[in-house]
Amino acid sequence: MSPAADPAAPIVDPAAARLTPHAVVRTVTLLVNPRSGSTGPGAGERARALLAEWPVRAQVIVLGSEDFEAQIAAALAGKPDLLAVLAGDGTARTAAARAGPDGPLIAPLPGGTMNMLSRALYGTTDWVEALTATLEAGVPRDVSGGKIGGHVFYCAAILGSPALWAPAREAVRRGRLDLAWSYARKALRRAFGGRVRYRLDGGPVRRAEALALLCPLISRALNGSEDGLEAAALSPADAAEAFRLAYHAMTSDWRHDPAVLTAKVRTARVEARSRIPAVLDGESVLLGPRARVRFQPRAFRALAPAPPAAADSV
Repeated sequence: MSPAADPAAPIVDPAAARLTPHAVVRTVTLLVNPRSGSTGPGAGERARALLAEWPVRAQVIVLGSEDFEAQIAAALAGKPDLLAVLAGDGTARTAAARAGPDGPLIAPLPGGTMNMLSRALYGTTDWVEALTATLEAGVPRDVSGGKIGGHVFYCAAILGSPALWAPAREAVRRGRLDLAWSYARKALRRAFGGRVRYRLDGGPVRRAEALALLCPLISRALNGSEDGLEAAALSPADAAEAFRLAYHAMTSDWRHDPAVLTAKVRTARVEARSRIPAVLDGESVLLGPRARVRFQPRAFRALAPAPPAAADSV
């Protein structure tokens, strides 16, 4: 005979047992941008069906083209335990910045083109796989980052003329070869002629073709240290040196190239003769002629499997 059941034993819901034991996740709000690079028009319904399989109170919000900032604010005002974002890097950054270190846990799922933040946290470009792993084994973690004026970044920022190539790349992706050629010619005109001046942590003023700032989330050199950004000044003198730097980036550690100067910093100041082109976590922005970069040790809280995947560490 089988032993009698213990009436005092707790009743375990098999569905609830699937949820991560590392965080309280009772309510989930998922923001979907169907116009992002890799989501598609059916992503909202697919997300609802997926979340219906989990023992959580779930809400799926499809972002509109005009009022998505208000929709993000409303989602945060609802105070869910987890705010998942299925959209591009820009929307994920906006939600994370609005949440801040004291807001709900954020899950920036891969729904865009570059997916820098989501790939760093989840190591995949499949949003269903990323969301499932988060609900099953997610661990809360503080994510550090950087801030430039009103802009934030959590993976990397590139300031200087190399950032001008980003619009050309995006135009090619959209099939606008005419725009790509126009942007490429503009980038070539600025190359090796639009150098920036920079100061790291109040040190001496130096010049470089571009200044890259890598966050602890993806910097191999920082090795998980959360006390600063890795600054890399890129100073190829001509096209030949630029090609050599690109070759080193593909075949070895680019930090060993003589045209690269690296340092760990908490603040940086960058100046140029005109407005500074920049790429923040894969998104192009145009800064003013002066920019101040500050390290943020606790920018927001993410929910992701441990250890972090860091698929795009550099």
